[in-house]
Amino acid sequence: MSTVRSFKKLCVFCGSSHGAKPAYAEAAKSVGAEFARRGIGLVYGGGNVGLMGVVADAVLAGGGHVTGVIPEALMAKELGHRGLQDLRVVKTMHERKAMMAELADGFIALPGGIGTFEEFFEIVTWAQLGFHTKPCALLNVNGFYEPLMKLIDHAVEEQFVRAKQRSIVMMDSDIGALLDRMAHQHVPAEPKWIGRGTI
Repeated sequence: MSTVRSFKKLCVFCGSSHGAKPAYAEAAKSVGAEFARRGIGLVYGGGNVGLMGVVADAVLAGGGHVTGVIPEALMAKELGHRGLQDLRVVKTMHERKAMMAELADGFIALPGGIGTFEEFFEIVTWAQLGFHTKPCALLNVNGFYEPLMKLIDHAVEEQFVRAKQRSIVMMDSDIGALLDRMAHQHVPAEPKWIGRGTI
């Protein structure tokens, strides 16, 4: 019997720029509005720039709660969002990622750059290793993440990623549908140490 998850807070990874197309910011606004509508709190990197600022502002505009986690170095550059109900300043990027992971019930990556990819893949790796069983998902705006999924599928074909591990990563172009799928997803738990040929 499958269990439907209830999300109190979800972590969003996304770009610190707006990207080349208006569709990216529009999608970030839709994510924030949907979070607020469903009563889901946002956990994110605490920035006021790019898609980070857009999604946070949209949650706030809908009356939702936002928790930002930002390193001291970025706060010193005045990149922190001053309008949040909860802005936590930490010393390092590692502390930032650990705190975001602890606070959230699941993870969604919107379009972004190297930092977004790194954050998302680290959390997927933790799921693969059995350190958590929280859902991990990609919002595929304008086909942005299709090349990435092709790479992951290629890694499955070449036997560097197991099909079971591939199933950890979900993808959808609609935020409402994606949240519904995340609520029903079973993340396969692995032992803390899995042996060779699985990472």
